[in-house]
Amino acid sequence: MGRSFDSGPERMVASPSPHTTADERLPAASFEFNAVSVQNVTKRFTDAPVVDGLSFEIRPGEMFGLLGPNGAGKSTTLRMLTTLTRPSSGQIRIMGYDVVGDRAAVKSAIGVVLQQTSVDADLTVWENMEFHGRMHHIPKRDRSQRIHQWLDYVELSDRKDDLVKTLSGGMKRRLQIARALLHQPQILFLDEPTVGLDPQTRRRLWEIIRELNKQQGMTILLTTHYMDEVEYLCDRIGIMDNGKLIALGTLAQLRDRHGKGLVMKQTGNRWDYQFFPTEIEAAAHLEAQTDKTGMMVRASNLEDIFVELTGRSLD
Repeated sequence: MGRSFDSGPERMVASPSPHTTADERLPAASFEFNAVSVQNVTKRFTDAPVVDGLSFEIRPGEMFGLLGPNGAGKSTTLRMLTTLTRPSSGQIRIMGYDVVGDRAAVKSAIGVVLQQTSVDADLTVWENMEFHGRMHHIPKRDRSQRIHQWLDYVELSDRKDDLVKTLSGGMKRRLQIARALLHQPQILFLDEPTVGLDPQTRRRLWEIIRELNKQQGMTILLTTHYMDEVEYLCDRIGIMDNGKLIALGTLAQLRDRHGKGLVMKQTGNRWDYQFFPTEIEAAAHLEAQTDKTGMMVRASNLEDIFVELTGRSLD
């Protein structure tokens, strides 16, 4: 299948390999090195900020996961990144373009797949793609070629003449991804892309997203409620709570900071746990206990760290 795209050389910037893992944050002022740069951004709807002094960067070719409990400010952040909401203060740049002063350029540089199904159920698959292409003023010859290309990529070529209302949930989500890629964006924003899908369909969508990032070099920001999704797909992870970024790094870095080993103890219906730098140290602590009833050792994971930081599960 033909799985490639022209990433738009007129907007390209120098980028590291998409397989590079980010160890350190780039200098705050180095917008030219970042696909996304968020600098000290605050958003207020009332006196209390919904997003409070948020700063992070995403490098070209990186898959970045943004996590947070309900009310953490993720949705508002995503709306600001995609020009739907103006920051109250601070600056956001997408491929060097300011989201307030260069909205048209930002919209051209991004593709967005929302959690809510946003394709027209009464149109065919092809008609949905055709309409999106016309909205982006893609010339007819290029439009037809790109529609074929991206429907082939998401494995919907054989359903191009079917009404969207006849598609499964997973097919509709794949159509949303194909539509978001039609105008050749450089950054893809995925908001809960696999919510409500069965495990097999989720896994297939993971492979499409992963290939898009690792083989095509697409920069992707992903929000999700599935910890295993972040662990499998994302190079780096940002965790938000109460409008602030409270953790940033690779999964390995987060485990290094908080502990790679856990001692868990069941008390009634509740599990209490304690972090240790390594599983060996956790096992040594358990071995030193005179009463090991209800206790166990295991490796820490992203969900453990998330709960430790926020005090809440990601529901």
